[in-house]
Amino acid sequence: MIQNKPLSGIIPPLVTPLKDNETLDIESLERLIEHLIAGGVHGLFILGTTGEEQSLSYDVRKQMIKESCRINKGRLPLLACITDTSIVESIKLAKVAADCGADGVVSAPPYYFATGQPELAQFYEELVPQLPLPVFLYNMPSHVKVSFAPDTVRRIAQNPQVIGFKDSSANTVYFQSVMYKMQERPDFAMLVGPEEITGECVLLGGHGGINGGANMFPELYVAMYDAARAGDLVRVRQLQQYIMQISTSIYTVGKHGSSYLKGLKCALSLLGIIKDDFVASPFYKFEEPEREKIRQALAALPIKDGKLCI
Repeated sequence: MIQNKPLSGIIPPLVTPLKDNETLDIESLERLIEHLIAGGVHGLFILGTTGEEQSLSYDVRKQMIKESCRINKGRLPLLACITDTSIVESIKLAKVAADCGADGVVSAPPYYFATGQPELAQFYEELVPQLPLPVFLYNMPSHVKVSFAPDTVRRIAQNPQVIGFKDSSANTVYFQSVMYKMQERPDFAMLVGPEEITGECVLLGGHGGINGGANMFPELYVAMYDAARAGDLVRVRQLQQYIMQISTSIYTVGKHGSSYLKGLKCALSLLGIIKDDFVASPFYKFEEPEREKIRQALAALPIKDGKLCI
């Protein structure tokens, strides 16, 4: 389903509904995917940072790919993250994704050892030809200690199998620099992770957002994308207020870097979209005091029948 044009729109990074560290909650996954499709999103992205890939066993990752593809039934483009410290395991996950019907894979740099830019380019020049699907590069410097230099992106993307870039740096100058370097590839998708700057990035020529908040309120982020594409600045400003309200309330409960994930999963459970907000080890879901704060944050939003009134 990914054709010779950039993948555009809102492609939510799905949470991975879990019953415990070894058990995928398939019923909750079905509700989540149907909720997202009904909300008008343009694609699905599984096993990213929001999907807790690095905390999941390979068996659970493979099951998440298989079940997501089965539930989706080809209705939307589906991307699966294959990031790993082992090139062999990345290739294995990519083959599972291809066999199950995914449309593309997403890869962040191997973590633990920090690669230099020549080493990073060489890694992808080895990895990409062994993958059975189109590839999106994933910039996540806060988690992997390495950022793709714009020239490195251009070098790697000389292979036409590399068709897009997801940037989670939250650095709009960097995002613009990569987009400038890639302007000779009109088929190359430029997608932004942090939802707080999605409207801005789309207004400046980006192709969309991989926004965690769309798990809860897909209509909000789709509306932001549509408004930014249309250049409707009044509507963009209006929708940005809701996005910032979510960001500064639901994602900031707690004291640690895991607060975003815990808050998002807790909110999804309170909204009835997933059954349990179990978070894979080494993290743990919120206790009742934090859960009450998430409940209050949701109550402060104009929600009716599970949807945000925008």
